[in-house]
Amino acid sequence: MPDPDISLKTAAGPLELKNPFLLASGPPTASGEQIRYAFRLGWAGAVTKTITPDTMEIMDVSPRFAAWKDEKSGLLGFENIELLSKKDLAYWVREIGRTRKEYPDRILIASIMASPDPAEWQELAGTVQDAGADAIELNVSCPHGMPERGVGAAIGQHPDLVASVTRAVKQVAKVPLIVKLTPNVTDIVPVALAAVENGADILAAINTVQCLMGIDLDTLEPRPSVAGAGTYGGYSGPAVKPIGLRVVSQIARECNVPILGIGGISRWQDAAEYIAAGASAVQICTAVMWEGAGIIREMNAGLSGYLAQKHFAGPGDLRGLALPRIGTHESLSRDEKWCATVGFAERCTTCGHCIVACRDGGYNTIALENRRVVIDAARCDGCSLCSQVCPEGVIVMQRRMKI
Repeated sequence: MPDPDISLKTAAGPLELKNPFLLASGPPTASGEQIRYAFRLGWAGAVTKTITPDTMEIMDVSPRFAAWKDEKSGLLGFENIELLSKKDLAYWVREIGRTRKEYPDRILIASIMASPDPAEWQELAGTVQDAGADAIELNVSCPHGMPERGVGAAIGQHPDLVASVTRAVKQVAKVPLIVKLTPNVTDIVPVALAAVENGADILAAINTVQCLMGIDLDTLEPRPSVAGAGTYGGYSGPAVKPIGLRVVSQIARECNVPILGIGGISRWQDAAEYIAAGASAVQICTAVMWEGAGIIREMNAGLSGYLAQKHFAGPGDLRGLALPRIGTHESLSRDEKWCATVGFAERCTTCGHCIVACRDGGYNTIALENRRVVIDAARCDGCSLCSQVCPEGVIVMQRRMKI
């Protein structure tokens, strides 16, 4: 249960949230029914599956998912080639209104995408805000299917196009405007600045990373295979968290607007990392697809307990605290030296992973003597490879004593 002394209430600019957890735009928000179910469970908000004009045909293929799993079928990475909402605009007008009426204390964000014509974006934005959406999220970042039509990441990869769409929607927007960024760029900062300078009130990052999940070596078909063929899709799941954290921290340092962190969040610890890196709140999709919307209970309880342990009054006290520690490689200290040590010898199974890793990828400082791991401290360069590969946590890194 959440700590009763800790409030998870937070704000993302003008958006007041009961807790920092929102459902991201995707399959878990494909219908009003799903969104309302999530609200009953405790989610603070949701972003609808991306709504398009009725003139934009959306037709999915089958199958359209592929997963990279560990030995216990735990999710590592997930690819999707699913497109946007197949429901018409009238459906979403009804469902936005109904959901806002039933859950007035939750935040409902309408994700939208239109053709490259700015007038189409304006008309769609006007329709969803009139229906009752608390905010509008511009999907200029979908990496598959839609770029072939000149939208999605085809817009989001170009600062001038992001500026044009953002500026156009801002002219008609009466509610906060969110721009969802793509990580599929060389430098995220110019794109983020283009959105902010042209009216974005909030940034959301990241959308999925373009990928090719794999090749079936029996059939030589890509995964997922659609009638024997495939395409590049959007990569999500735990494996993309480092990319999401990098992007959020970069834009948090350069842009003075709230950020909704997205990418690889499956535990409360992931959310806490995003907030420490500068996010005001987080959006979650793949973890809900894999484990169900009920994960919100553990998310709330875990984050609440952590904040209490750290003596923080709420998520806002954690926001951005890691940013001052993230800098250039050149700025890192060359004075502090570390050394590998055998910290928990009783755990050692003499598997030899550390010896092989240090011999072939390190400084050949580890040996096995009388069935015990021995480290030559004088030769150890402190790279930490051995501690990373040790499956039992036997090897730990310690600061060298200054002489």
